Amino acid sequence: MEKKKRKILIIEDEKFLLEMYQGRFEKEGYQVFTAIDGQCGLRLAQKEKPDLIILDILMPGMDGYEVIRKLKEDNQTKEITILVLSNLGQREEVNQGLKLGADDYIIKTDLTPSELVNKVERMFK
Repeated sequence: MEKKKRKILIIEDEKFLLEMYQGRFEKEGYQVFTAIDGQCGLRLAQKEKPDLIILDILMPGMDGYEVIRKLKEDNQTKEITILVLSNLGQREEVNQGLKLGADDYIIKTDLTPSELVNKVERMFK
């Protein structure tokens, strides 16, 4: 029996990174949705109910912290796993993301796309 295709939503304002991560996860068999900003990402999360959201923090308009806050306030999205993937790496920034409800926080430069896929697969187990 084929396992259910897991849904991942990537919210990232850098188009190159967004497309790179999307391609990598699709190659691994995930159903991937993408959003270029926080507001679009929030709407997609409410519509698609992904299994996991990979979320940047620094974005125009609504930043990632606000996205986390709004996701956790909504009964329909509060249980979605959130993995922050950001260039912000100061302890206060990481702690703020985790305190708001992110399940994990990774600095973009710490992982290759393949390592990110492996990390996500471990989170799903």
